[in-house]
Amino acid sequence: MNRSTLLAIDDYGFDLPTRSMPRIVGTGVAVPAISYSQDEILQRYAVADPRIRSIFTNGAIERRSLVLPPLNTAGSPVVESQGELLKKHKTAGTALGCEAVINCLKKAGVSLSEVRYLCCVTSTGFLTPGFSALLINELGLDPHCVRLDIVGMGCNAGLNALSAAAGWTATHPGELALLVCIEVCSAAYVFDGSLRTAVVNSLFGDGAAAVALRQPVRPAEAASAETRSADGAGPAILGFSSLILPEAIDAMRYDWDDAHGKFSFYLDPDIPYVVGAHAEYAVDRLLNSAGVRRSDISHWVLHSGGKKVIDAVRVNLGLTRHDLRHTTGVLRNRGNVSSGSFLFSLDRLAEEKTARPGDLGVLMTMGPGSTIETALTRW
Repeated sequence: MNRSTLLAIDDYGFDLPTRSMPRIVGTGVAVPAISYSQDEILQRYAVADPRIRSIFTNGAIERRSLVLPPLNTAGSPVVESQGELLKKHKTAGTALGCEAVINCLKKAGVSLSEVRYLCCVTSTGFLTPGFSALLINELGLDPHCVRLDIVGMGCNAGLNALSAAAGWTATHPGELALLVCIEVCSAAYVFDGSLRTAVVNSLFGDGAAAVALRQPVRPAEAASAETRSADGAGPAILGFSSLILPEAIDAMRYDWDDAHGKFSFYLDPDIPYVVGAHAEYAVDRLLNSAGVRRSDISHWVLHSGGKKVIDAVRVNLGLTRHDLRHTTGVLRNRGNVSSGSFLFSLDRLAEEKTARPGDLGVLMTMGPGSTIETALTRW
């Protein structure tokens, strides 16, 4: 492939040889202090049903960081009301979001005072004001900071938000934008001993992930940024592509459960295969629009949606286990951290320092709708 003739995705219409692109300049993550093995969670909730135990132990997850309720006098976890779950979502989410932001900006070598745009994503609770206002207040960000809250889109939402942040930086060269995905998944748990809730309770973990973006002001700065990419700077964002599958609109839902008086998340058992079957079409549309082949992609950063989802996507795209090492590593150590999962993987890739100038990468998330979101990047 001749990279000098590469064109970005038509959603943006950018011509790479003549225009600089929004660039990721730092990533950062945060998780609760306490993590649990799958067996520790089963013991804590005294789960004896072999079917549920199998779901927990066969999902390729070893540990997850969670904000679980304290034990009562009988030694069982306190049953949290919906009000208590929402309070946990706010309190733990704000703390995790602040920590992720600080870690991100430290890696980027920039200060809190430089942030001009803040987008916050969550799907594990509802707040007014949202996390953007809470983080501005808690961190002391510029009160004139442009802000956006994306609530309820689900696990795919991190890439939807990245598109919004990249779009803002494209019209504000030199200004720093910040995206923060904050997911306190333990604030969306219902423990009732059913197989439906067991799937969710076995999979999701708590955490926050942040990414900082800036578009170079001049082409010379863009070239300098490409040179620095060998030292760990993040990739430029070339474009995005989306796919929604209306026939699977109810396959992933977060809705009200009258029986428990709480919100409850539902995952259709067939959704991994639905996503896998459409992954090739979604990715090829992204790459074809840029004149890129799958074999040109050096780095694959996917949402850690679960073992079956990852395996289905890997098989359908013809990827290797090494290609998805960061995705499976996040699933193994953190579980599914919802919208921020792909940023956890991207953070691991950055720490690995294997990306080289000119490398191409694909970011991919999946979630309710059902949707597949993709982005093309270049280091």
